[in-house]
Amino acid sequence: MKWISLVLFTLLCLLQYRLWFGKHSVPDYWKMKQEVELQARQNANLTQRNGLLKADIEDLKIGLEAIEERARNELGLIKEGETFYRILPPEQ
Repeated sequence: MKWISLVLFTLLCLLQYRLWFGKHSVPDYWKMKQEVELQARQNANLTQRNGLLKADIEDLKIGLEAIEERARNELGLIKEGETFYRILPPEQ
C-alpha cells in the first residue's frame, strides 16, 4: 500500500511539473491568449480602415464631387475663374 501511494504521489508531482513548467503549460497558454487578443485588436483596426477605404472607393466610383475634392486637396486643382490664395503661417 505504501508503494502505491508513493508511485501515485510521484506521478502527481510529475504531472504538476509538466502542467506549470513543461511544453504547452499554463504560462504558455496565458501568453498565447494575450497574443490572440492583440491580434484581434489589430484585426479590428484593419477592418475599420478597410471599411473607410471601401467607402472612399465607392465615393470615387459614383460621384464627381469626391474626385474633385481629392484633386483640390491632394493635387491643388483650381477651376477656371477661381483665384487661389495661400496663407502662410508667420515666421518664427
